[in-house]
Amino acid sequence: MSNTAPLSVIAASLRRERDRAGLSLSELAKRAGVAKSTLSQLEAANGNPSVETLWAIGVALGVPFSRLVDPPVPRVQVIRAGESPVVQSERAHYAASLLASCPPGARRDIYWLTLEPGAARESEPHMPGTVEHMIVTSGRALAGLRDDPVEIGVGDYLVYPGDLPHTCQALEPGTTAVMVMEHI
Repeated sequence: MSNTAPLSVIAASLRRERDRAGLSLSELAKRAGVAKSTLSQLEAANGNPSVETLWAIGVALGVPFSRLVDPPVPRVQVIRAGESPVVQSERAHYAASLLASCPPGARRDIYWLTLEPGAARESEPHMPGTVEHMIVTSGRALAGLRDDPVEIGVGDYLVYPGDLPHTCQALEPGTTAVMVMEHI
């Protein structure tokens, strides 16, 4: 099974959410700060979108990131380690694997993060009211609000507003974490 978010899922999700929002390709590109050609390629199931690009599009559409990368799932689901859709950062050694998206009536997504030392993953604010919860499962990380990050290790729990600029950086090789993104 592939461990990248299938482009066909991203393409269908982008078209669905853009139509729902009543936005043209040009208007969505402008709001998201991405090239219209990039959006056009993504809707045609071409290209290699980064975490940053998909987050920007999600914010512009007013939808959680997961709605753009998560295919429909059966009632009972098992995701084996290494089999969930993975989206890489273009600026840091950071990969987010969607484990569970927000079902109707709930307001959270669950991610498995894999991080390596190097550049920090600098995140722009997500939708208003977003809260991020992180538990480190291996290694150490520097994470939280961009202007006041906190060092966390195995078993540590960190919660911070995801609707403010925030950061995440591995301090040891092989750092992993579970992140729950809460949409209020």
